[in-house]
Amino acid sequence: MMPNSLFIPIAAAALLAALTAGPAAAQPSSAYEPSVGQEGKDVVWVPTPQALVDKMLDMAKVTPGDFLIDLGSGDGRTVITAAKRGVRAMGIEYNPDMITLSQRNAQKEGVGDKATFVKADLFESDFSKATVITMFLLDRINLELRPKILGLKPGTRIVSNTFTMGDWAADAQATASQNEGCQSYCVAYLWIVPAKVAGTWKLPQGELTLKQEYQMLAGQLKSGEKAVPITQGRVRGDRLKFSAGGVEYSGRVSGNRMEGAGKGGAWSATRGQKPVPAPVPAS
Repeated sequence: MMPNSLFIPIAAAALLAALTAGPAAAQPSSAYEPSVGQEGKDVVWVPTPQALVDKMLDMAKVTPGDFLIDLGSGDGRTVITAAKRGVRAMGIEYNPDMITLSQRNAQKEGVGDKATFVKADLFESDFSKATVITMFLLDRINLELRPKILGLKPGTRIVSNTFTMGDWAADAQATASQNEGCQSYCVAYLWIVPAKVAGTWKLPQGELTLKQEYQMLAGQLKSGEKAVPITQGRVRGDRLKFSAGGVEYSGRVSGNRMEGAGKGGAWSATRGQKPVPAPVPAS
């Protein structure tokens, strides 16, 4: 099984060398073997350590019911490892030789029916059907993809090797140790795409106003003339929780309706307007 690619800008010197070098002999795709640091489309390739691939899939808690998409799948390691766990997985990769290599490796591992690879530009690709997305990109590329990722179905798990999402704090972080065979690029970050819950919600006993920044919530709960602030508010996928007036609330969101439980028993709320996009500070 194999990992996704690390996207690093190609140095000008490397480009000059490539342009001035003589034509290389054609290499049969069946004999193709990538080398760490090789040039690609505006990037060079570095594989994710296998120990971290395993850690990333563990963090995402992948199951055979998931559909995983690896952005920049490189030699296919992440996709193949997921497929060996019974997960339907797809790699998006721009280098056709890498795709051929990945397909060959998937067949060798006996997961050719679950591991697929497509040649595409990840910025132009549709990964809305994924329940898990894995990647080993740069911070700046993560930020370019972030608006698209935040628009995915609530609960979609995003796992990144080493690089973050700017001011969108990760929901979890894990490290693969040297004892596990990881020497570099050994930190993984997990985000759970949050439901968009900002807005004014009507409850039988009053009104709930929520302000949202990624998975964090603030606002107030108003009953009659009395309003109390929301504290410890958080969204994880389609589930939310918060405290108000010393009472803890938890619930599940589905579009413009939420329902759940609190100290006083079951509760529900409806939002009479379309979801308000969560504010995303400029990068």
